Amino acid sequence: MAEGHYAVERTNPRFSFFADAEVTLRDGTGVHAQLAELSSRGCYIDALEPIPIRTKLRLSICDGTNTCELHGKVLYMHSGGGFGIFGMGVLFEEMGAEQHSSIDAWLRKLAGRPGKDLGKNSFSQIKG
Repeated sequence: MAEGHYAVERTNPRFSFFADAEVTLRDGTGVHAQLAELSSRGCYIDALEPIPIRTKLRLSICDGTNTCELHGKVLYMHSGGGFGIFGMGVLFEEMGAEQHSSIDAWLRKLAGRPGKDLGKNSFSQIKG
């Protein structure tokens, strides 16, 4: 049976966000990645190596000016369609105030609201 196309309704808005990322797996293996999207609850990364679904990891995001380190888990993976790149959806796990502040600052900038609260999806509204 063929899968039909459907619109995905997201609770937390995603924004295109290009930044370098370093993924560290539990065994200490490092994987270089690029962020392509960011939301208050996770991100989408591209890497040359696949990271299996449900893998817990440490993620260091650097936009050239600011760096944020946090923990996450791979929720899904897409193959690169023969290009040797794998895309992965990562859910952020528990975050401290510093991580919330860093992600929220990036999201405010991406939303074009540098000094304003992002509303119901803002970290100030989400209990970690």
